[in-house]
Parts: sequence; C-alpha cells; structure tokens
Amino acid sequence: MIEYIKGEIVELTPARMILECSGIGYEFNISLNTYSAYNGKSAGKIYVYEVIREDAHLLFGFAEKIERELFLLLTSVSGVGPNTARMILSSLPPSELIQVISTKNETALTAVKGIGAKTAQRILVDLKSKVKPVEGIAVSSTSPVPGNTAIVEEAVAALVMLGFQKAASQKAVNTILKGSPMLAVEQVIKTALRML
Repeated sequence: MIEYIKGEIVELTPARMILECSGIGYEFNISLNTYSAYNGKSAGKIYVYEVIREDAHLLFGFAEKIERELFLLLTSVSGVGPNTARMILSSLPPSELIQVISTKNETALTAVKGIGAKTAQRILVDLKSKVKPVEGIAVSSTSPVPGNTAIVEEAVAALVMLGFQKAASQKAVNTILKGSPMLAVEQVIKTALRML
C-alpha cells in the first residue's frame, strides 16, 4: 500500500489531480477539500488510498490524514462506495463531517447528492462510535478566482466528473454565479452539490 506521494502538481481540477514524482505522473481522484488545500501550489504531499478492481486501478488522494481516515470509514459502510464517499467529503469538510456524525445530523447527510435517508441512517449508526469530535482541524479557505468563464468551465467539468449531467450542472453553476459572482470555484461546486 502507498502511504503518500510527494511531488510536483502538474494538473489540478476540483475532482482530479496529477502529481509527478520521479518522472511518473500519478492521477488522483480528489475531493473539493483537497483541491482547496492545493489550489495555487506547485508541489505537495498527498495521502493515498488505492482501489483495485477488475476493470480499474484507481488512486484517491487526500491533503490530510484525517480526510483519508473519514473516507475509509465511509467506504466501510454498506452501500457507500469510493465515489459516494468522495461526494460526501466534497460537500462537508472533515471537521464538519465529524460534527454531523457525532451529533447524528441526518439532514446534513441527506443534503448530499446520492445520499438517501436509509444510507444516511446507516452512516450515522455505523460510524457514531468510531468518530469522536476532534478540535483544531483546519478548514481550508481560498480567495475568489477572477474570470467567471474559467470558473464556470472548471465547475461544470468537476460536476460532470462527479457524475452529474452537463446541462443541469451548467444551469446550477450559472444560477449560483448570478447571485454571487465573486465565489471561488470550490465554493460554486459545493453550492451546486446541494442544488443538484
């Protein structure tokens, strides 16, 4: 198992990162939290989780160990796969997700696309004893990115990569930016995740 990879960030989108280490480019599926942590940086250290299936070998990358631990806990719940876990971590920062689980906030979980009442209840029941409130977890925040066209394209591309239809994603992103034109791309995507 790979613990982490340190290298140069060659490509970074809200759902994907390519990190070059010793001449090899590793593609990672990432959450918005990880995107926020590395946005604007040229190098980084990413914690890794490998998913090896018959038809694919996928790498999931995380800026912090706590996010990877939450990902592993989420995927241990019946009915929650890697992409659903990534969607949850894109909608809720690690500190907020810990609070949601420890306070049994079902409403916050069902607000995430693809999480129904039964799955939310299963997550809360299965993880309640495994997750303890942790203080001092830093939540990344980034400054607004200039140029609405680039933000629209990047946000729509990320939503499509997360499994949403392009037309619906475009409509949601445009609606969000009409109301708040100075939002950073990850904030636009987080808001769109709650709308779609």
